[in-house]
Amino acid sequence: MKNEQRLKNKVAIITGGAGGIGSTIVDQFIAEGAKVISADITKIKLKKEPRFFYCRTDIRDSASVKNLIKKTLALFGTIDILINAAAVQKPIGPLTDISEKDWINCIMTNLIGTMLCCRHVLPAMISNKKGKIINFSGGGSTFPRPNYSAYASSKAAIVRFTETLSEEVRDHGIDVNSIAPGSVYTNMLKEIIQAGKIRGGKDYSGAVRIKSKGGDSPIHAANLCVYLASGFSDGITGKLISAVWDNWKGFDKNISEIKNSSLYTLRRVDGEKIIEIKNLQE
Repeated sequence: MKNEQRLKNKVAIITGGAGGIGSTIVDQFIAEGAKVISADITKIKLKKEPRFFYCRTDIRDSASVKNLIKKTLALFGTIDILINAAAVQKPIGPLTDISEKDWINCIMTNLIGTMLCCRHVLPAMISNKKGKIINFSGGGSTFPRPNYSAYASSKAAIVRFTETLSEEVRDHGIDVNSIAPGSVYTNMLKEIIQAGKIRGGKDYSGAVRIKSKGGDSPIHAANLCVYLASGFSDGITGKLISAVWDNWKGFDKNISEIKNSSLYTLRRVDGEKIIEIKNLQE
């Protein structure tokens, strides 16, 4: 049925729920029938919605994440979905000309924060023998991104962490995937513009263009999260999926191949294998 809620009565934790993408995911999950706990270090305006809850959380701190899980279980008795959308981008600039403290904070927030949320939510999901975890990759996870070394490194690490964790928990009925949300005009894009043309590097002109013409809508990422959090994606795990560029709405047409191959994963391009194929074709 077209209007059937795909996440009816599911319990979802969404970190970074105060952000431009995170808040859109929160709204979309509520519309799909989920009970949502928005976790963010930033205090947010509470919605007049009985299925929406807020928990101030510092995902860099293990005790704070444990408190988030404890409160969620006290409220609902279970956790079905975890969306790790919280992230920071700074520092921006050459490695020799940025703050070490900011570099480490970026890794702590993006990578360690994602790890801690996964680590502390897993006991509940393993007990339930089911669960959905969706992590956020980002610019630099699949290609070099000069002047954004902390952010790019953290996002590439999240993709590898996601696939590794997916193998660890596969037998518990838990799917773990990462998504690329697209070029959404958020505070991160504003930071690039504020950094200027030199420090912002190649990304500066793109950020200015997105500001003037508009970027990708955050609804694309929100819709992909709904799909990956729902039963329609059961068995799809360990993948990196683009909300904008991948035809994930058509996955059902070749679902078996997607589940049982290296499609939508990070892999090394084997130079010798390519040469071998070329030689066979000549």
